[in-house]
Amino acid sequence: MENKHVGYLLIGISILVIIIVLMFNSTLKEIVTSSCTLAHGDSTSCPMYETINKQTYIALGVIGLLIIVSLVLIFSKPDEKIVIKKIKEKQIKKSIDKSKLEKDEKEVINFLINEGNAVFQKDLMEKLEIGKVKMTRLLDKLEAKQFIIRKRRGMNNIVVLKE
Repeated sequence: MENKHVGYLLIGISILVIIIVLMFNSTLKEIVTSSCTLAHGDSTSCPMYETINKQTYIALGVIGLLIIVSLVLIFSKPDEKIVIKKIKEKQIKKSIDKSKLEKDEKEVINFLINEGNAVFQKDLMEKLEIGKVKMTRLLDKLEAKQFIIRKRRGMNNIVVLKE
């Protein structure tokens, strides 16, 4: 599940818990009012009101922390870009002999060079407007000719220009 979805889920849970806490607070105040009136005759001087307020503030504070965590998850960057950045930092640009390559193979190599020697296979398909099967075959050829390496990252492949 993506971070944003988890963040939205946590915000939804937080709102639900806030509603429950406020309903519980309201019911508890009614109970304290009726019991303090019987015991003390005056419900305003009852010490139980202070504990109700403390419990409510603690619960809302915890919910506030949960909301902060969910906002961080919503606005944080996905991990994929970090993986590509690390691979790009490791790569050194070099000149490649592209004279024996086909047109589509040259496009893939040029795109990889322009993108910093590493890109997700899905992004490569989208940018070059090549179908999934054709892209796989192209990358198989380039891998056999030892121009690229495909690295598995979860459900994605990262295509890396070989050093």
